[in-house]
Amino acid sequence: MIYLIKKKSILTAIAVILLIAVCSAGMASRDVTAVFNNQSLRKVPVYGVDTQEKTVALTFDAAWGADKTQGILDTLEKHGVGGTFFLVGFWIDKYPEMVKKIAESGCDIGNHSNKHLNMSTLSREKIAEELDYVTDNVRELTGKETKYFRPPFGDYNNTLLEVVEEKNMVGVQWTVDSLDWKGLSATEIVSRVSTGVKSGSIILFHNNSDNILEALPLVIANLKNQGYKMVNLSELVYTENFTVDSNGIQHKNQ
Repeated sequence: MIYLIKKKSILTAIAVILLIAVCSAGMASRDVTAVFNNQSLRKVPVYGVDTQEKTVALTFDAAWGADKTQGILDTLEKHGVGGTFFLVGFWIDKYPEMVKKIAESGCDIGNHSNKHLNMSTLSREKIAEELDYVTDNVRELTGKETKYFRPPFGDYNNTLLEVVEEKNMVGVQWTVDSLDWKGLSATEIVSRVSTGVKSGSIILFHNNSDNILEALPLVIANLKNQGYKMVNLSELVYTENFTVDSNGIQHKNQ
């Protein structure tokens, strides 16, 4: 009798081990890699891209003010580099002509929510409303679709990223924060970017920060001297057939 009980216990243990192995293999094959966090699967947005090419993306969040935006566009054009602008809904409402100019310049436009809220605190329905408002207005003004979403304050959770995926967008954060919004000098901004950059980096700026117009040409020159090519986000970040590891690095599926 004791022998039978022990045998059943051993068989049960083997079955549990096999079940865990099967589940692990299934998770490894997902399009977007998740990681265990407090015994739940946690989704992760794209912080950077795994690439052997020295390619990076310059991105600009636009939520307040627009008087420096044209200067940014002029600088990007002058130096022949790409850029991506993440727009907030109330900024679009206030500066519709500038939205058109961004699109006409050839830069990408990303979704940055309607009201710049902490999106992780919102219901699924409210998140959808925030995303749709920007997507619909960008489409109406420019005829273009928003392929990427950046959460305000970098704040996200699984629900937000699930809705982003349902809207056929990719959640995007950043590899290097220029901290231009803190009023850093142009020299300090260049130093932060040049020391933090690597192949596949996504670099964060703000369209109306104090010293962006002085810093941007210096950043571009410095990155070019290091051999980097600066492109639109759509030339760096994949929108399909990819995985994202636990550090937020996007990998192209083979």
